Amino acid sequence: MDPLSDIVTLLRPRAAIAKPVSGRGQWGVRYKPHDAPGFTVVLAGHAWVTFGDREPLRIAEGDFVLLPTTPAFSLCSEPGVPCLPVEPRAEAARHGDQEGEPDFSALGGSFSIESVNAPLLVALLPDAIYIPASAGQGTRFGRLIDLLSEECIAHYPGKELIIQRLLETLLVEALRWDILANNAVSTGLLNGLRDPAMARVLRAIHKDVRTRWTVADLAGVAGMSRSGFAARFNECVGCAPIEYLARWRIAIAKQALLTGTKSLDRIADEIGYESASAFSTAFSKKLGCSPGRFAKMHLVHADFDTPAST
Repeated sequence: MDPLSDIVTLLRPRAAIAKPVSGRGQWGVRYKPHDAPGFTVVLAGHAWVTFGDREPLRIAEGDFVLLPTTPAFSLCSEPGVPCLPVEPRAEAARHGDQEGEPDFSALGGSFSIESVNAPLLVALLPDAIYIPASAGQGTRFGRLIDLLSEECIAHYPGKELIIQRLLETLLVEALRWDILANNAVSTGLLNGLRDPAMARVLRAIHKDVRTRWTVADLAGVAGMSRSGFAARFNECVGCAPIEYLARWRIAIAKQALLTGTKSLDRIADEIGYESASAFSTAFSKKLGCSPGRFAKMHLVHADFDTPAST
C-alpha cells in the first residue's frame, strides 16, 4: 500500500454524524472544540465560518471543508452577526428564521476513527483542508460533491447508506486532493508526499517497515546526502525520518495488540525489532506502559463502551 492508504486503513474512518444544517435570515452560532474530525459540504447558498482568531472564511455551494480535529468555530449568515453558543447534536439544525425556504443549507458532521491512533491523524495532516467549488469543478472531487448533493435531496431507498459511503470516499479524495493540488500547508504526511524525494522515502518505509532503516539508507532512497536529506525530511514531514519510522511501527503495533491475535514475538518481527524484548522497551519508552498493559487497558475500555445486549 501507499502511505496514505496505509494510514486511512489503520484509522478506519467512518461518518459518525452526517446531518443537514440550514439557516434563513440573520443568524450565528458558536461551537466548542471537539476531538473528532469534522466536515462541511455546502449544498446551497453561503455562510461564513471563523476558526479561533482567523479571518472569516466564506463557504458557498459546492465548497468542502475537512478538519482533522475540530477547533472552536462560529458559523453565521454574515460576519459580525452575534453568535449564540450551541452544543453539537446528531439531529438536523435550523438556524435563524424557522419558516420559509433556507438561504443556506449544508451537510455537516464528524468522522469517527480508531481512537488509539487518533493522534497520528493530527500529527500527520494539516489543520484544515478547504476545497472551493471552483477548484473541484469538472474533477472527480466535484462529481462526488454533485452525487452527494443529489442524494441529500432525493428519497431513494438506501439513502443513508449511500451518504455514509460517499462521505468516506470524500474524506480520502480530499486528502489526495491536498497532495495533488500542491497547496502550501504545514508540515505533515501530505506535505511530505508532495516532495518527490520524500515521497519515495515514505513509500519505502511503508512498503517494508521490517527493514532496519538507517538515515544513510533512506538518504540513498531519496538520492541525497545524509545531512541534506535529514533536514529536508524534517522540514516537510515535521519530524526526523527515524522518528517517523518509529511512530509508524508503534501505530501498527497498537492496532495488532488490540486484535489480540498475535504474540509479542510476531509483532516485533513484523515491524522490524530484533526481539519481543527490544519491541517492549521501545513501546514502553514511547507510550509509558508495556504492550501487555496497553492492550489490557484498551480492551477493558472497549468492554465498558460496548452497549449491553437486550
